[in-house]
Amino acid sequence: MVVELFTSQGCSSCPPADAVLKNLAQRPDVIALALHVDYWDYIGWKDFFASPSNTDRQKGYAQVNGRRMIYTPQMIVMGQQDVSGNDVMGLAEAISAYQARPRPVALALQRQGGRLTVTVAPQGALPQGPIAIQLVRYTALETVDITRGELAGRQIDYANIVNDFQQVAIWDGQQTTAYTVDYDGAQPAAILVQQGPFGPVLAAAQVE
Repeated sequence: MVVELFTSQGCSSCPPADAVLKNLAQRPDVIALALHVDYWDYIGWKDFFASPSNTDRQKGYAQVNGRRMIYTPQMIVMGQQDVSGNDVMGLAEAISAYQARPRPVALALQRQGGRLTVTVAPQGALPQGPIAIQLVRYTALETVDITRGELAGRQIDYANIVNDFQQVAIWDGQQTTAYTVDYDGAQPAAILVQQGPFGPVLAAAQVE
């Protein structure tokens, strides 16, 4: 179960959603990822976790789903459902709904030394098109003292801050396939198997 939060240190309405994500990060059944965007930096405080690639990912989701605008805080559940980051009830309902669905892809991970082997197998017919296998590295927790902008004077904990999306492979979804990628374990990470480029998340697992 993957929940992505698009957030910013410059967004006055984001701290409650950041707290929700921090709680989600403690759940073993949820891969909670915080993607900090850069379009609030002009207000007076530059979010040093922000990345243009995170903003591009949010825009990609919006385009695929026919939305003209992007906003924070926004959560995307399993690459499909848009939920306001502060809608705790709506988020809980979305998580429950997706947890009840069967996974169309079986995913297995195996670490040996500095290498990670990712094995994917179709559990039936998959949608046509490329399927991206991505290694997502993140920082588990950072506490930030914000001194300017809309949140000046606040100290906020940020959990599971995404640092990098690395494409491991593009899979055709036709047969069981194994891929290997360098992974030294210096940062926590997860594997996402996603209909490309901004479609449904078909499977995911944290790297142990």
